[in-house]
Amino acid sequence: MYISLKAVVGFCLWVACCICADGFNVAYDRASLIINGRRKLLISGSIHYPRSTPDMWGDLIDKAKDGGLDVIETYVFWNMHEPQRGQYNFEGRLDLVKFVKLIQSKGLYVNLRIGPYIQAEWTYGGIPFWLHEIPGITFRTTNKPFKKEMKRFTKKIVNMMKREDLYASQGGPIILQQIENEYGKIADYFGVKGHSYINWAANMSVNLNTGVPWTMCKDSDAPSYVINTCNGMYCGRLFTPNSKNAPKMWTENWTGWFTVFGGRSPQRPVEDIAYAVAQFFATQGTFVNYYMYHGGTTFGRSGGPFIIPSYDYDAPIDEYGFIRQRKWGHLKDLHVAIKLCSRALLFGKPSYYSLGLLQEAHVFETKRGECAAFLSNMDFKSDVTVQFRNLIYVLPAWSISILPDCKAVAFNTAKVSSQSNIMEMLPTGELYEGERWESFKEQIGVSGNDNFQAVGLLEHINTTKDITDYLWYTVSIDVGNDEPFLRSNVRPVLHIESRGHALSVFINGVFVGNGNGNTRKPIFNHRQYISLQSGRNNIALLSTTMGLPNSGPLFEKRGLGITKVAIEGFKDGTRDLSEELWTYQVGFSGEKKQIYSEIGSNTINWVPVLNSLQNQPMTWYKRRINAPAGNDPVALNLSSMGKGQAWINGENIGRYWISFRSVPGNCPSTCDYRGRYNKLKCESNCGHPSQKLYHVPRSLLKPTGNLLVVFEETGADPSKIAFVTRSVKSICASVSEADLPSPNLWKQLGTVPVNAKPRLQLLCPKGQQISSIKFASFGNPEGVCGSFTKGTCHSTHSWGTTEKVCLGQPACSMEVSSETFRDNPCVDTTKSLAVEAVCS
Repeated sequence: MYISLKAVVGFCLWVACCICADGFNVAYDRASLIINGRRKLLISGSIHYPRSTPDMWGDLIDKAKDGGLDVIETYVFWNMHEPQRGQYNFEGRLDLVKFVKLIQSKGLYVNLRIGPYIQAEWTYGGIPFWLHEIPGITFRTTNKPFKKEMKRFTKKIVNMMKREDLYASQGGPIILQQIENEYGKIADYFGVKGHSYINWAANMSVNLNTGVPWTMCKDSDAPSYVINTCNGMYCGRLFTPNSKNAPKMWTENWTGWFTVFGGRSPQRPVEDIAYAVAQFFATQGTFVNYYMYHGGTTFGRSGGPFIIPSYDYDAPIDEYGFIRQRKWGHLKDLHVAIKLCSRALLFGKPSYYSLGLLQEAHVFETKRGECAAFLSNMDFKSDVTVQFRNLIYVLPAWSISILPDCKAVAFNTAKVSSQSNIMEMLPTGELYEGERWESFKEQIGVSGNDNFQAVGLLEHINTTKDITDYLWYTVSIDVGNDEPFLRSNVRPVLHIESRGHALSVFINGVFVGNGNGNTRKPIFNHRQYISLQSGRNNIALLSTTMGLPNSGPLFEKRGLGITKVAIEGFKDGTRDLSEELWTYQVGFSGEKKQIYSEIGSNTINWVPVLNSLQNQPMTWYKRRINAPAGNDPVALNLSSMGKGQAWINGENIGRYWISFRSVPGNCPSTCDYRGRYNKLKCESNCGHPSQKLYHVPRSLLKPTGNLLVVFEETGADPSKIAFVTRSVKSICASVSEADLPSPNLWKQLGTVPVNAKPRLQLLCPKGQQISSIKFASFGNPEGVCGSFTKGTCHSTHSWGTTEKVCLGQPACSMEVSSETFRDNPCVDTTKSLAVEAVCS
C-alpha cells in the first residue's frame, strides 16, 4: 500500500501528497521511496559543502554522478551559519543554496540532513557555542530554551529552501530531509524527557510542510510518521525500519573512518563495502548513502576533539578531489549491477534459500517473470561451490554474487577488475619571495590589558567562550632559600591534572615541557621535574583545546582545562596551588590583531629571522610564497613543525600537531577484506605524524605574493615548510580471462551478454591522455600496481598491442583474450593482462 507522509497524532498533516504546480510527489511504502509515482532504488553519497570550496563542488558532483550516484547528502552546519545569534553567514563555502542548486543542475537529488545537531566529527556537533550561554539550557532533550532555538534555526533553513523552490514538492531536488541525529542512546539516557523530545522534534519538523519525507537515524523509537534509518558498517541483516510501512534505508555506510591526532590512518577495503551494500539490497534495502563519498577538509578550528583537518575518510573521491581507484570503479560497477535488478527488487516477492552452513540465496521474482538473485558466502575463510537452481557457482570467501536474471553472474563483490591509481605528492621547489622569514614572539603568560584574576582554576571552555584554543593560567610562588632542593640534586616535581586537551609549561619564562591527552582519554596527568630559584617564581601554563566535545548526553556540560596544580618536594611537603590567586589570559595578541591577515599583519613589527628558526615556542612566522604552476591540487608540507595552526591569505587551513605521532608497530602491507571490518583492522601510517600535508585549495591562492603565516606553540623549523602538488603518477589494471565482463554490458545490451569476455579499462584524469606504457603483459604477470613483473608466460605482442590501442587516448579498453594479442602463450592456462600507463 502506498502511504503519504502524515503524522498519526490526532490530526492529518499535508505532506508528500501535496504537490505544487511544478513539483512532484515524494511518498513511500515499505518497498521504496516513490518519486513522482515511480518506485526508486537510490544510491547516495555524502559531500559536505563546507569541507570543500565552491570551485570544487561541480567537479565533485560530476564524479559522484559518473560513479552511479542518484543523490547527494549533506549536513547543515548550524555553528558555521549562525556564529552569533541572529548573525548569519551563507557565503563562500557556506553557500548552501548554491550547493543545492548545483546538485540540481547536474540532475541529482538531495538529502538535506538539517540536524541541527550533526556530530560529523565537527566541533560541538555543529551546535553554536553561544547556545551554551543561554540560562537553563540543556541540549537535545525536553528543554524549553533548546527547543526554541532548534525550531527557529530548522525553520530558517526550511524557509530558505522554500524561497528558492528547492523542495521536490516545488520542483526542486530535495527529496529527503533529516531532523536530529543518532539519538537512540541519548533517548535512553534522558528517559521520558528524551522520548518526549524526539516526538516533539518529529512533529515540529513535519509541521513545517515541506512536502517531502523526514528521516531520523539510529533511533528505533522514532515516531512512525518519520523514517528511522541505519548508520554503520553493516545494515543488511539486523536492521529493520521503525514502521512496517517504511522503506529500509541506510544513511551512513562508512567508507572508511576519520583520523585523529596521534592516531593511525584507517582504510576500509572496497570488497567489504561492496559486500555490505549487496547484502543490504539482498535483504530488501532500498536506499544507501556512502558516508563519505568525498570527505574533504575540516578547515580552521572546526574539527571535533583531536580530529585532524584532513577528513579524507578513505572515500571514493579523495580529499583533493581525485577519484580513488580501485574503490570508485568497483562501487560504480556494483551500482550498475544493483540497478539491473531494480524491477525485481522493487516489485518482486522476496524469498530466502539456504545454500550451506554460511551460504544463502535471496531471490526476488515478479509476476511478470523478472527475477534477481543474490548468492552470499558469509564464510570469511574459505571459497565455496554452491548449487542454485541446478547451476553451479563458485563464491569467494566473504562475497556476494549478483544475478540480474537469476542465472548469470553480473558482479561479485570480491572480484575487483577496476583500475588502480598511484598518487604522488611532488615538491614544487623554491617558491618564496624575499630573503628570509620574519617572526613575532608572543609574551609568555600575561599580555595586554584584558587579563583578569580569580581564585582557583577556571574551566577552560567557559572562560575562552571558544573564541580561541588557548588559555593561560599564571601564578607566582615564593621559594625560601632554605628549601632542600636548592642545595641538592633532587628537583621538585610539578604535578598537573587536566581534563584536556594539551598543555605547555613555562617556568620563569622558559619552556620546560608539555603534556596531552588523546581521543580515547582526553583527561591526563602531567608530571615533570622542574627547577625553581630562591625568591619569586612565575609559573605559566598554556591550556589548549583541540575541538570542543561533540557527542554523548550532556556534552555541553563537559569541561576542559586544568583542574589541579601542585608541586612536590618542599620541606613542608606538597604545595597545592589549585586554590591560589591565578591570573588568566584568553588567547594571544596575534590572534586578537589577526596578524595572519593582510591588514592585521601590518599592525605589528615583524623581526627578520637572522639565525636558526628552530625551538622558538609561542612564535608567529610570516613569509610570502608564490602559487605552484599548473592546476594540480596543492598542499602545504608542515612536516618540520611541532604544534600550532597555519593560515594562507588569512584563511585558517587547520591545526597541525606533527610532534604527536601514532603508535609505532606493524601496519599491514595489505589488508584482508574478509570478515567484519572495524576501524583497527586495516591501518597505515604507524609511528608517523597523523597528518603532515595540509590541503590548500587553489581558490585560496593568488599567482604570487601569498601571505603564509604559521603559529608554532612548541618550537620547530619553519624554514623547511614548502608547497607540494598532488597528481596521478600512473594508472594500472590487472584483469583475468576468468573475471566477469563489465556489468555495463548488461546495461548496454538490455540482456545477459552472451559469450562476452572481460575487458581491461584505463581512464586518465580529466584533461589528460595516456602518454606512455610503463608495463604490459598478457600471460601470467606477477605483482601489484607499480611493481608488475613478467611471469613465466608472456605474449611478445603485449606491449605493442597495448600501445596501439591506448597511446594518445584519454581512456582505452582491451578485451582480455588471445585474439586481442594474436597470440596464445601457455595453452590451456587461464591468462591475465596487466598494464601500467602514464597520463599527461
